[in-house]
Amino acid sequence: MSVSFDKKDGNVVVVIGTGPGGGVLASELAQKGVKVVALEAGGRHGPEDFVNDEWASFGQISWLDSRSTSGSWRVAKDFSGLPAWIVKGVGGSSQHWAGASLRFQEHEWKTQTVYGNVTGASLLDWPIDAKTMDPYYTKAEEKLRVTRTGGRKGLPGNNNYKVFEAGAKKLGYKDVHTGRMAINSKDYDDFVACQQTGFCFQGCKWGAKWSAGYNEIPVGEATGNLEVRINSQALKIEHDASGKVTGVIYADADGKQHVQKARIVCVAGNSIESPRLLLNSASSMFPDGLANSSGQVGRNYMRHMTGSVYATFDKPVKMWRGTTMAGIIQDEARHDPSRGFVGGYELETLSLGIPFMAAFLDPGAWGREFTSALDQYENMAGMWIVGEDMPQETNRVSLNYDVKDQFGLPTPNVHFDDHPNDIAMRNHAYKQGAAVYDAVGAVRTFPTPPYPSTHNLGTNRMSAKARDGVVNKWGQTHDIKNLFVSDGSQFTTGAAENPTLTIVALAIRQAERIASEMSKGNI
Repeated sequence: MSVSFDKKDGNVVVVIGTGPGGGVLASELAQKGVKVVALEAGGRHGPEDFVNDEWASFGQISWLDSRSTSGSWRVAKDFSGLPAWIVKGVGGSSQHWAGASLRFQEHEWKTQTVYGNVTGASLLDWPIDAKTMDPYYTKAEEKLRVTRTGGRKGLPGNNNYKVFEAGAKKLGYKDVHTGRMAINSKDYDDFVACQQTGFCFQGCKWGAKWSAGYNEIPVGEATGNLEVRINSQALKIEHDASGKVTGVIYADADGKQHVQKARIVCVAGNSIESPRLLLNSASSMFPDGLANSSGQVGRNYMRHMTGSVYATFDKPVKMWRGTTMAGIIQDEARHDPSRGFVGGYELETLSLGIPFMAAFLDPGAWGREFTSALDQYENMAGMWIVGEDMPQETNRVSLNYDVKDQFGLPTPNVHFDDHPNDIAMRNHAYKQGAAVYDAVGAVRTFPTPPYPSTHNLGTNRMSAKARDGVVNKWGQTHDIKNLFVSDGSQFTTGAAENPTLTIVALAIRQAERIASEMSKGNI
């Protein structure tokens, strides 16, 4: 049901961004009878027009607006204009994600308490815990039809997984399987089971992988309470003399500016664009940006400790066939400081096509060693490392006044330095990843540096006390009652697990809270 709300309607909730946070929140609110205008900076793509071609897909759905980087992280050297590999379009990065859907472990909600004082890290306990989140995780798992939860079967293992599993078992790893994936392991209603095509990062042409874009948004739109405005880039959030937010200035596809009035504004533009929008919304009342009395907006940027390990064998593996990330070793995700670091990491199967493999295997390399590796592409197996990185106040998103975007606004600069704990964890993971492949006869192994980030976290973190963060336990900003943050930027710490399931669970919980507070007249 198509609906169009008046731009002067100050009773709507404006949600900025339609990814796993904003898209789920917008749809959930609409289903509760709340009028929602969702502003999406990108276009709209679905299974019918996704492209099974790495470069073409990258151009079709990626967020390619101007950004800069600083700091000692490898990404600033190799991909200085592309700190993050995320989507600009309806559904956000749930279009491009691999589908791994894992709950945080109990201790990961309270890392300051459990890990103690880690020098140089700004650890903080979340103001919520595993027990609070359990019912919302269950709802999220049902919504995403996560395999190995709720009686749903796991996905089958492809060749990449079989190599990975065989090596893991030889090393004595026990918690090894094809993962908890938001990818259908059987047909459901209008959505088919995974067809094992292997282009998970390019948008699922079958619609078997969950996306906020085609699973959630249409349900919200069908209520008549949700309007999605595509190619609508939020530029600034406005407020009144009392400090309450009143609307959002945005630019349409032609660059023309509009104002949508709002009762509540929810920011869900990813951990780079969300703090940037709050900082670009500075005013005489809020000279340092909105919701920034703590000075924490943009700080504590996390991207997960990542890296990859590839290996070549004397026989073909053809790792690109089948579900990209249906394979996980969870044994190293525990907290065990005897390994030389706090927190833990997951090892997950991963394959890249030849264009991205050429770019990512050893960025900037050339010569016989590099080309001979690509020559062995058919015989290659691969895994990705994802672990808990330490929040640091100095890792931050700030405004780059020297570089303006197409609307004349300062662009975001992403500054990041690895914490010593991140480096120790990565080195341990490289060693274990190589050992997995060596155990089953690898000819060569290739530890690969981190790619542009897909897990962008922190920068508007959740905190019990206003001085320590940006939002409270509901994602409501400490400073402004009718301004919320609804994406991964509200993460207090990152945990070892892929973040999407937690983002969705928090969005379901936040929708309940906002609808309840609206009905009581509190906001």
